[in-house]
Amino acid sequence: SSFDVAVVGAGIVGLAAARELIQRHPSLAFAVLEKEQEPAHHQSGHNSGVIHSGIYYTPGSLKAKLCVQGAALCYKYCDQKGIPYKQCGKLIVAVEHDEIPRLKALYERGLQNNVPGLKLIGAKEIQEKEPFCRGLMALDSPYTGIVDYKQVAQSYARDFQEAGGTILTDFEVTNMEMAKESSAESEDGLKYPVIVRNKK
Repeated sequence: SSFDVAVVGAGIVGLAAARELIQRHPSLAFAVLEKEQEPAHHQSGHNSGVIHSGIYYTPGSLKAKLCVQGAALCYKYCDQKGIPYKQCGKLIVAVEHDEIPRLKALYERGLQNNVPGLKLIGAKEIQEKEPFCRGLMALDSPYTGIVDYKQVAQSYARDFQEAGGTILTDFEVTNMEMAKESSAESEDGLKYPVIVRNKK
């Protein structure tokens, strides 16, 4: 088969990239190539499932910006697709006095990153939120959540296929080589002179 664009790897990153590309360039023929028999077979289906709120990254950095925006987009996508998640929040707890300045610095960093809902709480509020937790002070991050990212990845795969994309499983890429000249030009005028081969 011949495709204009092939994405290698049907993990959540590959599927998200392929989904976005096919939405932007619907005239091109897209494929996702996956060596396993199903998408999201490795890390995308075996992780902690945390929807991070964006507290830890350096203010003004691309990581901070994308984490905060990505969390909002993740919740929105899950709502649209009916994917279950839990916005359970997270407590970052100081159990020693010398940890409190670091906790406050983390709070300020989170504010600079525009993380919604952050607040510092005391020992009584910690107990109210989590009876089995003891601490002097905690950073309450209510926007942190959990989701099954395998379900998210599988939904990306469906979006991609519904838009006309092809997912080839049990297809391990073993070699890539540059063609000397592209034999055809796509509708948008771009050339993609790469030959992909698998083990079969």
